[in-house]
Amino acid sequence: MAGARMVTLASLRGALSRLETDNGERLAQRVPLGHAEADEVLKGGLALGALHEVFALEGRQSAAATGFVLGLVRRITQNRRFVLWIAQEFAGRETGELAMAGFAELGLDPRFIVTVHAVNAEMALRAAADGLSCNALGAVVTELWGEPKAFDAVASRKLTLAAGTSGVTGLMLRLAADPDVSTAETRWIVQAARSPPGSRTAAWGEPALDAELVRNRHGSTGRWIMHWNCDDHLFHKTTPALSVVPQTADRPLPARSRKIAGGGWR
Repeated sequence: MAGARMVTLASLRGALSRLETDNGERLAQRVPLGHAEADEVLKGGLALGALHEVFALEGRQSAAATGFVLGLVRRITQNRRFVLWIAQEFAGRETGELAMAGFAELGLDPRFIVTVHAVNAEMALRAAADGLSCNALGAVVTELWGEPKAFDAVASRKLTLAAGTSGVTGLMLRLAADPDVSTAETRWIVQAARSPPGSRTAAWGEPALDAELVRNRHGSTGRWIMHWNCDDHLFHKTTPALSVVPQTADRPLPARSRKIAGGGWR
């Protein structure tokens, strides 16, 4: 059993090495995210036909991580190719079901989203491998809750190989999980960020995300506050507004003025 496992690992390593050039740069196209600093670190943008990981270390940050993945999906597919979204059956009870109306507000066409509910992590990873082998898709999102034993280094290499062979981009959305060893091209840790102050007429501001790139196989890392523009469908950097010192809560109310005899004011 151990011998067969080592043979499988050796075969996967060889296949992965054939997907790279002599100087270690992957033969992959890249799509810019729109955020100048992040695109510079990524050498032009997110690599297509590769596996990427997006983590929400706490369950309460799952919405932020999901929104970041949706932004990546929009940049990758441009609403021209189908997206396979795989989630475990109980995920809806933990983080809520996916809302197609929300997808549309972020700029994605729900008609291009195909959702699959898997019984467990093993079935989710099998569906992901099948999806990444189908070059008719633009991206495959695999949503895993916690730290399932099924997603180990071998499973990660299989998904990386499938993505590199077909050119379909794989996005692993890890909720309430800590990063572990994998073959992902990039790894992001995402949480919600404070939105800048806006006008009172704007009911909703742009989604603001604290995105930290903690793994980049072919470049450096970094951390940025990214804003998703729902109209232009790209991430961008917003210049922070000048802070204004708030009025203290325990300050006494200003005295009311009243007119006194003689025409003066007090």
